[in-house]
Amino acid sequence: MFAAIGIVVLLVMVFGGFLIAGGSLGPVLKALPLEMMIIGGAAIGATITGNSMHELKLLGAGFGKVFKGPKYSDQDHVDAIALTSKLMKMLKTEGPVALESHVTNPQDSAIFAEYPNLLADKALTDLICDTLTLIVVSSGSLDTHAVEDVMDNAIKTHLHEMEEPQHAIQTLADALPALGIVAAVLGVIKTMASIDEPPSVLGGMIGSALVGTFLGVLLAYGMVGPMAGRLKQVISHDAQIMQSIKQVIIASLHGYPQPLVVESARSGLPPAHRPSLTDLLDTLRGK
Repeated sequence: MFAAIGIVVLLVMVFGGFLIAGGSLGPVLKALPLEMMIIGGAAIGATITGNSMHELKLLGAGFGKVFKGPKYSDQDHVDAIALTSKLMKMLKTEGPVALESHVTNPQDSAIFAEYPNLLADKALTDLICDTLTLIVVSSGSLDTHAVEDVMDNAIKTHLHEMEEPQHAIQTLADALPALGIVAAVLGVIKTMASIDEPPSVLGGMIGSALVGTFLGVLLAYGMVGPMAGRLKQVISHDAQIMQSIKQVIIASLHGYPQPLVVESARSGLPPAHRPSLTDLLDTLRGK
């Protein structure tokens, strides 16, 4: 939502200021289609060249995240802590055997069923179930630091995949000014081939060529670059939910009391989305 508003403000301020200064949009609009074809086509071609189909699909999803915002709501963060806490409590009070059916087949688990949004998220479900399955099959004898290392590696791998679209968009933003220069140089070449034309014609041709440079810079620093920055923020926000899950599991394995387990996970959430400890504990108690 805010990304769309920002783009509208950008276009209104840039072109509105140009008009107020006495400029005419006629030459810009006349040159715009061909210049966009050159710059946009080159950008798309370069992106296809530098990425596999898997990365291209992630890139499309990345642009969607820019406009949709974070995948996980504040309630999802609370639910992730509550779900993992219930599973760890079952492990502690009833043992690995009681937990086994929930983590080996979460689709049929009554505990997972309480949190349908999380159950539908394969990455989160796999992180919880794969980790707890390791604990179950080892009858709880695994070293806590070893479990933490395994979870860190799983989170790192998932985060790397989440960050690929952001890197691709940033690379595109870095390339756009140069692609704008390419379009401008082609315009200058066209102008030089018509050097015998009158000044009024040559002026229009040079102006059209400069539109390429203008578009490259505007797209890079006014649109695509900020999109890459926004996507980085969204990824960072969404990654916190996995860290919360890890904190609950590791703190529980260390034998910490539940309030401390919950606080270790809650304190890692972004301040703007962090519930109060009292509210979170009340949620776990079913209030």
